[in-house]
Amino acid sequence: MTSAATTSRTGLTPKRLYRLLAIAEAITWTLLIVAMVAKYAFDLDALVPVAGPIHGFVFLSYAAMQLVVGQNQRWRVGTVLVGILTAVIPYATIPWERGLARRGLLEGGWRTQASDDPRDARWIDRAFRWGITHAVLAAVVVLALVAIAFVVLLNAGPPSEWFD
Repeated sequence: MTSAATTSRTGLTPKRLYRLLAIAEAITWTLLIVAMVAKYAFDLDALVPVAGPIHGFVFLSYAAMQLVVGQNQRWRVGTVLVGILTAVIPYATIPWERGLARRGLLEGGWRTQASDDPRDARWIDRAFRWGITHAVLAAVVVLALVAIAFVVLLNAGPPSEWFD
């Protein structure tokens, strides 16, 4: 079987991308928690409308990254879903990322070429390889989709009002 994993020209490997967004998710949790403490303890409402959307955008980006890295690393659906759920629990993304790294699940480069693996013939794998080899265009498309989801959720209002 031939190896089809490569490192990108920028050095942004799946492992580095995962770590970057896991840390960003934890940082934005901190921003949101500080804003909520300021709101409820000090009656300072101005921070939540800033910290909330920043955290929401990073959350959606982290979820999108789970799908991309999970596809690249050929994770089971359950692993991807648990990874997404870690973003719901403050600071859980960092120990989750460390655990994945320790188990070797983030090793290797991007799968830009087909290998002898029969899964590489599936449409999802062909589309994925196209996205990896056209990374800038794919990133613009993914960010646009994240932005659309972000705007829809922003217009839906706070989650506490969704089921009123």
